Amino acid sequence: MPLDITNFPLVWMSYDEAPDHDHDEDFAALEVCLKRGAPFVILSDNAPTEEEDHDHSQEERKRTALWMKKHKAELRTLVLAMIVIEPSAAKRLAFKTFGAVFSKFWGFPLRIAVTREEAMDVAENLLSEGVGSATS
Repeated sequence: MPLDITNFPLVWMSYDEAPDHDHDEDFAALEVCLKRGAPFVILSDNAPTEEEDHDHSQEERKRTALWMKKHKAELRTLVLAMIVIEPSAAKRLAFKTFGAVFSKFWGFPLRIAVTREEAMDVAENLLSEGVGSATS
């Protein structure tokens, strides 16, 4: 899940990764975002649905769960949502059913947008609300 944090608070996540991809770099990038202490959103235009083949090894799942538990409070506070851009109605439906499980695990909502423009609008709205609530 390579991350592009250059346009923070818009953090782009890709699921196109090389077989030897180093997930530690991804966690380090997320930690950089969390250390900023400012709300942000994660966006993806190629996230796999639960049915699609994106299996992680037992070791990767364990490492992710441990990392998430360590950063649970920050994730719940600072990550306003993950916004997935998905033009396919069938795949959007799959994401909606997966959304509750995702939110329970990660502590932030999964939002679905049809287009990149819609995703950017959702992100902008979340960030303007998040900044307002963070300073209140």
